[in-house]
Amino acid sequence: MKRGVKGLRLGEILISKGLIGEEDVKRFLDIQKRTGKRIGELLVDEGVLPEKEVIVALSEQLGIPYYSLEDIRSRFDGKSGKFLSEELARQHQVVPVEKQDNVLTVAMADPTNIILLDNLRKISNSEIRPIFSTRQEVSSAIDELYGKRDELKDAVDSSYEDDGALQIESEEEAKVNLDKIMAEAKDATVVKLVDLLIKQAIKVRASDIHIEPFYNKLSIRQRIDGILYESPPPAARLGPAIVSRIKILSNLDISERRLPQDGGFAVRIGKQTIDIRVATVPTVYGEKVVMRLLNKEAVPLDLKILGFLPDQLEQFHQAISQPYGLIFMSGPTGSGKTTTLYAALRQIYTPKKNFFTVEDPVEYRLDGINQVQAKQEIGLSFARALKAFLRLDPDVIMVGEVRDLETGEICLRAALTGHLVLSTIHTNDAPTVITRMIDLGIEPFLLAPSLNMVAAQRLCRKLCPKCKEPYNPSGTPVEEILPRKVKEVFRAREKGCEDCNYTGYRGRIGIYETLPVTDELRSLVVKGWSDVELRNRAREQGMKTLRENGMRLVAEGITSVEEVISVTYTSEEDAEKAKRKIV
Repeated sequence: MKRGVKGLRLGEILISKGLIGEEDVKRFLDIQKRTGKRIGELLVDEGVLPEKEVIVALSEQLGIPYYSLEDIRSRFDGKSGKFLSEELARQHQVVPVEKQDNVLTVAMADPTNIILLDNLRKISNSEIRPIFSTRQEVSSAIDELYGKRDELKDAVDSSYEDDGALQIESEEEAKVNLDKIMAEAKDATVVKLVDLLIKQAIKVRASDIHIEPFYNKLSIRQRIDGILYESPPPAARLGPAIVSRIKILSNLDISERRLPQDGGFAVRIGKQTIDIRVATVPTVYGEKVVMRLLNKEAVPLDLKILGFLPDQLEQFHQAISQPYGLIFMSGPTGSGKTTTLYAALRQIYTPKKNFFTVEDPVEYRLDGINQVQAKQEIGLSFARALKAFLRLDPDVIMVGEVRDLETGEICLRAALTGHLVLSTIHTNDAPTVITRMIDLGIEPFLLAPSLNMVAAQRLCRKLCPKCKEPYNPSGTPVEEILPRKVKEVFRAREKGCEDCNYTGYRGRIGIYETLPVTDELRSLVVKGWSDVELRNRAREQGMKTLRENGMRLVAEGITSVEEVISVTYTSEEDAEKAKRKIV
């Protein structure tokens, strides 16, 4: 420790290290006066400094050593775990490192907690030597010392204790016995199960949680990177209570079990706020619940990192930069179309223009943009909202989906009268968007001049960067569909690794097919060319298909051939045939 450091204020030490400026210190001192929190805690919570930087500075200020996770590992003596119980270590986030003579060294994020230190002294019957470590380092050290703990699995296992016979009650009994329903939903076991289920889903990056009742069993599944994976289910008898707990959180009617319901709530874990949309539907064995987890911070609303290839990004940016016109994104449900349009709105947003969206539902809130939730039950359809927008001096309009002729016609009218309109539609590829609009009843001579761009999109899983493995495609059918000869491509390692939850994949990326609508294509639309003819001409003009662009991602080591094939073929049968060729 440098001479003279001890006794300095934390802010002075951080300034001397060049980590923050004097203005930062003054600002956070003012916040400290209002909140009573420590300045170090504020700096970490606000994201100004990593926790480690603050801990190291506190170590110097107080003269208490700092141990990294590597330091802790090197000092574990194999016996330290017996001096403190695992329950106490996890509860207070403190890890015993080593014991020499009668002095027990413990790592903790707050060695100034005198009450905790005194309790540790009494419990261990030793003198306590506290050292600094970050919260993450302490948590990891506890897992290494005592073994990782799966709280959800423990809760699921305990749900089977005293699992008596299945209790059957009539619909009338279920309807009137609200006191029993409320009591079961507030039971500590049920509350803990639901909390841990949500925490676990957030931890593994799940987008959806499915809770499904079947005969004498309950199924729990999580959708991770587009694929559903089964989780260990709790006892079937707790199914109705779990559903009721979720319905209470979502402000739904727990007495109504015969009709579908929709609701939602929000949870906060650390600095993350997760919006959870809840939908229920009655089945023959009880109510099925699907919870969709929406984490705004985890969604990359940046066109540069969504998956556009450089030439596509330039085309798309040029299209959305036009003052008026119509842009369509196509693809199946869950292919990321809305996220792409959100990123486009963020790219072109300026307070000098008036932005509107109508969506069903509104998935993420965008600052500065007027977002409207469509509500068919009260007559607020896409078409009705669009008509209202046109009376409110709009510049840019986003429509969640064109589903009918009326919505399509209003989008067209808005684009032709000087507004930029972005929307989605369900088709297999980009050229088919044009013929789908005509099939809805849109006149070709009106559609052609309004279009700026049509694009198709899919989402494919990215290979886990920590465990993906290379192989040589030379001499195999794979080589024929790659964009160019490459010496090496990658595939998912069987059983994956801990970082990817043993799937071989982590995260997803978009595959795009972009088609700027040129004057030549407009004339062909007016002439009534079919989607096949339009596709062939677009290919002649340089358009790359979804599969071709996906294979470019394969060549870059981002995804696998199997993954691209599975999301770009038009039928599961074709995809299976293609997979068999490359095995």
